[in-house]
Amino acid sequence: PAGRQPIDTRTIPLERIAEVADGVGRQIAAGARVYWVCPLIEESEEIDLANAEERFRILSARFPGKVGLLHGRLKGAEREATMTAFAEGRLSVLVATTVIEVGVDVPAATVMVIEHAERFGLAQLHQLRGRVGRGSAKSTCLLLYVQPLGETAKARLAIMRETEDGFRIAEEDLKLRGAGELLGTRQSGLPDMRLADLAIHGELLQAARDDARLIVDRDPELQSERGKALRALLYLFRRDDAVRTLRAG
Repeated sequence: PAGRQPIDTRTIPLERIAEVADGVGRQIAAGARVYWVCPLIEESEEIDLANAEERFRILSARFPGKVGLLHGRLKGAEREATMTAFAEGRLSVLVATTVIEVGVDVPAATVMVIEHAERFGLAQLHQLRGRVGRGSAKSTCLLLYVQPLGETAKARLAIMRETEDGFRIAEEDLKLRGAGELLGTRQSGLPDMRLADLAIHGELLQAARDDARLIVDRDPELQSERGKALRALLYLFRRDDAVRTLRAG
């Protein structure tokens, strides 16, 4: 939205959550509205992560009548009523899952708390942070994490602190996750390329892909002189199965 201010993004160890709750209390007293995002809806025996239902109970006990709960299992009418109450200021805190990642616009909301931020991808963190800072007031995003952090998680949180530029975040996400396969089914991980780097040769690779599709359309069995040369190259690079992938679209 036009006129939005930079968002103050901070990373905080999860063991300091009591201090975060104190800060949320001060924000509520000042009239602010707060999103509090958890990775799970309910408690899981397999995964030791914060869940929205438990956080809702804890915050409701501390701020009675001011906390709402939103997740994908609620009926549509219930979700709509909760969002309306939050948007109108009848609720001050909205505990939610990533269901609020897109399509939510409450300009008065100025605080975003994300528990277990180390478990979210960069794209999700960027989208969630974008739910605040949509008005003229200063906004804050608090990324709560569990120590110790792995190298990838540490890099993700550092990028979130450094920039709000969606293009930069997308580039860094590509570097961290990997691009997957251009001629295959993997959507993440490092591509098995010997001669190219997506970050440097992106336009050249797009041109090569278009050229390859044109060749396969005109010579699907690679029987022409050029086709046979390409088949030999694919064999040398152990990618002769890529012809079937290209043909499938």
